[in-house]
This record gives sequence, structure tokens and C-alpha cells, in this order.
Amino acid sequence: MIKVLFICHGNICRSTLAQSMFQDMVNKRRLSDRFYIDSAATSREEIGNGPHYGTVSKLKEVGIPVVPHRARQMTRADYDNFDYLIGMDSYNISNMTRIAGGDPDGKIYLMLSFAGSSRSIADPWYTGNFDETYDDLTEGLGAFMKHLESVGL
Repeated sequence: MIKVLFICHGNICRSTLAQSMFQDMVNKRRLSDRFYIDSAATSREEIGNGPHYGTVSKLKEVGIPVVPHRARQMTRADYDNFDYLIGMDSYNISNMTRIAGGDPDGKIYLMLSFAGSSRSIADPWYTGNFDETYDDLTEGLGAFMKHLESVGL
């Protein structure tokens, strides 16, 4: 089983959008029995809150089911329990590495690194633009799926 954890600052916008989008990709490929997908925050600010209304609205607009989720903070144990810990920006990567106590197994990735970019996923908390975030995640998640296929999914 491939275990994937998407991570952003609060776990209500980007990481939950990525979680629902990737779960939908996996389901459509009939691979759900091969994946465990979750999301988390690097901060404690939104713990217990559901996905942002903009995230829910965007997912409904594009016909992707919203994965039931409540914001939680990443833990050191997550590093051991997941194969891929995917952050949305360099600030997340720094905090993820701190929480994990390093990255000795090379499990921490920047989302768009799979697409050959060091660019951040646009944060709709600040931009208000969930379309841009969705487009960024479409690019990153598509490249991530290609990566998984190339290593034998």
C-alpha cells in the first residue's frame, strides 16, 4: 500500500484540496485498494476544522467528491507511517522537516517538484483564488501519478 500525506499550513485549503483531488484520481483508475491518502497541517491554527468553503466550492464545481476531513497537525509518527509527505511550499517543507526530526529516508517532497518545478502551490487563504490552486495541483498531482507509475505503482 502506498501511503501519501499532503501537507500545508492549516490543512483546510491546499492539502485538503490535494487529498480530495488525488483520491478522485486514484478512484477513477480503480487503484483505491493500493493507496492510503490523508492530509495534515504544519500549524495548530485550524485543528478540528473542516475544509475551507472555497475548497469545497471548487471541488463541487469540478465534480470531485469532498473527502470527509478535519484538520490535524502533522506528527513525527507520520514520517514513519507515510511513504510520501508532500508539502505545498518551501515554508511547509521546512516545518515538515523540523516536525519529522529531519528527512533521512527522503520522503519529504515539494508538490510541484514532481513536475520539475520549485514553485509553490498558490495559497488561496491569501490569494482567494481557488482556481489557480486547483490548476497548480492538477499539474503537480498529474506529475506525481506519472512518478508513481514510473516506479512501478
